Amino acid sequence: MFNDSKQKELRKDLRGNLTYPEFVLWQAVRCKALGVKFRRQHGIGRYIVDFYAGEVRLVVELDGESHFSEEGMAADKIRTDFLCDSGMKVIRFTNLQVMQELPEVLEHLISEIARRKTNLTF
Repeated sequence: MFNDSKQKELRKDLRGNLTYPEFVLWQAVRCKALGVKFRRQHGIGRYIVDFYAGEVRLVVELDGESHFSEEGMAADKIRTDFLCDSGMKVIRFTNLQVMQELPEVLEHLISEIARRKTNLTF
């Protein structure tokens, strides 16, 4: 289910070409800065998620302009439903939120991580 070998090169390319908001968030969450290890551009099923904290089964997605069209929102719903049905929590932030409200984004993540650590059973 995780990191399908067929997607290896695509994941590698995505990690090497982060958008600026992805780079900013990565700098804030890497090296267990929020108490859990995040992976970037992590494969789950047929999807590659922006950030994933396996310890608490938390997916963080950053949404740019393409996500706000009807088509983009429909695709995001299918993706989110799959991830949630697989036992994960999906949190979405806009690129603008990361760039303009990073402290609030991080506080939200810290709260969700704490909640997941308390309530998650495998």
